[in-house]
Amino acid sequence: MKSMPNAMFDLYALSLPWGLGFVDHMPFEGWRTEDGRSWGVLTLDKIANTFGCIAMRQRQDLVWTLVLNEAGLNSFDEAKQRISAHFQEGAPREPMPPNTARRSNIFDSSNLPTCTLFQHLSRKSRHKAAWMIGHLYYSMPRPDDNWVRDFQTENLHSRLWELHLLACFREQGRLVTQQYRSPDFCISRRNGECAWIEAVTTNPSERYDHATTLAEPPPSDLRERVIGPAAVRYASTIRNKLQRRYDQFPHVVGQPFALAIADFHAQGSMVWSRQALIAYLYGEYATTQIIDGKTQALGVHVDYLLGDQNTPAGLFRFPENASLSAIIFSNGCSLAKFGRVLVSMTQQDDYTNTRIGEIFDRTPGAFEGLPFCLDVTSSEYRDLWPQGYEPWSAELEVFHNPLADHPLSREMLPEATHWFVRERETVCEAFYETQILYSRTLVLPKYRSAPKLEDFY
Repeated sequence: MKSMPNAMFDLYALSLPWGLGFVDHMPFEGWRTEDGRSWGVLTLDKIANTFGCIAMRQRQDLVWTLVLNEAGLNSFDEAKQRISAHFQEGAPREPMPPNTARRSNIFDSSNLPTCTLFQHLSRKSRHKAAWMIGHLYYSMPRPDDNWVRDFQTENLHSRLWELHLLACFREQGRLVTQQYRSPDFCISRRNGECAWIEAVTTNPSERYDHATTLAEPPPSDLRERVIGPAAVRYASTIRNKLQRRYDQFPHVVGQPFALAIADFHAQGSMVWSRQALIAYLYGEYATTQIIDGKTQALGVHVDYLLGDQNTPAGLFRFPENASLSAIIFSNGCSLAKFGRVLVSMTQQDDYTNTRIGEIFDRTPGAFEGLPFCLDVTSSEYRDLWPQGYEPWSAELEVFHNPLADHPLSREMLPEATHWFVRERETVCEAFYETQILYSRTLVLPKYRSAPKLEDFY
């Protein structure tokens, strides 16, 4: 058995039903096999002074399955022996359970057409991202039957978003189930509280090649940027989902329901469109104005978005939208994210991963972010977060509907940034001190000095 560092345990634990949600018996020491087919962790209850053991193995279709889960053992050695019994190096993978369909191989296209971005996952510079994507896919409880073909073709980003959400939910110790085809996820706390999440992405009216199309610059005019086409696209996507009335499904009725949205409506739009979502949800946006020689923040009220549709702004102002508990959002769902997390965990890669962007400045009176440019493997970058590596939930935000019939508690996703209305003011509370407003990641072979445009995506 090969000892497993804490960061790697956090990664492998995303395949557990509850992810990192341990109670009483806490992780103490972990191991994995060289062939990558098995991993396990010994747990300790310090109060009861008892040990536990968990072991996971791959099935024949590479899906992770729980083969050992015991607690209350009297000694460390007994728990370790039980784990090692499942660690036969090179042993065949676990057989398929009866009446269980074999899961499709995520990287086997059977010579069918695939999108360019999927093809880029075979590049050496994307091997870390590809490994992480595969690990999360084989950790999913029950993906759709057409999941793999969607991922290999033009819906890659929609499926990538589902994997990102799975990682965020399990990182925060939530039980993730997919017993029903819709909504996409049910997440639960140990106290029995649960919420239903439907994942959705904003997409362009005409598909483009994410891998080769250059990023479009954001509108230079502030109003156009925050209540223009990006906000209209958010509004259209959210309205279409609300019309399906997921809240009326028998298994959802009476419980919180949220939409989780990521933006791909234009190449590179996720870098700047976050403000447009906030403006649409709350019907206001922030600008600055010089008063008595000092720059001051000024809130601008909005009734309608720009454009011919006369789309009302302020989704959360209208009682008819009370079935929606919250909007979950991240501007970090990209191939770069999947590679960065693994690289920051292991501090190893044959390529340099440089992240460039702006960090939210918490200095009172600050109106602009703090620019940064850091190597993902550097201690300066990893120390931005208490885990010592980049967490999945670093960019995750939850926008709460103040009129919701069934509010989503902040405890359901405690490591996200939460937006809510308090005394008629929109308030933001962040879990992580470091909040990255936007970024790009440059992936280059080590010792290469001249980047190509394709390195930026």
